[in-house]
Amino acid sequence: MSTELSIEIELSPAFHDCDAMHVVWHGNYFKYFEIARCALLARHGYDYPQMQESGYLWPVVDTRVKYIRPLLYAQALKVSARISEYENRLKLDYEIRDAGTGQVLTRAHTIQVAVLAATGELQYVCPPILWERLGVQPQ
Repeated sequence: MSTELSIEIELSPAFHDCDAMHVVWHGNYFKYFEIARCALLARHGYDYPQMQESGYLWPVVDTRVKYIRPLLYAQALKVSARISEYENRLKLDYEIRDAGTGQVLTRAHTIQVAVLAATGELQYVCPPILWERLGVQPQ
């Protein structure tokens, strides 16, 4: 898999993302995944506005998260997103690491499918525009 199909961003959890113990609330992890996913797709010119312009919607239909260690308020983090499947669905794998130690704190993935915006019809093969923007061929 090409390194162009992955990205790494840095962020630190904001106070409003945390509970009273200064631990990031589990649902906010998805916000961090989304920030990395959007950065990766934008690099390929196929972020959500371009997806919609191309006539497709890409709803998330499945997610998995393994919470290994808690994320803490103001902790320096590295969030990576990598496209691991793109032929019949768009699967992205994520990893959150402590920026200082490199310790893995979280692993996850999301699966998105193409839906024709005009009809709401599920597409069983990803549209060629995705492959074109990613610079890949169907597997």
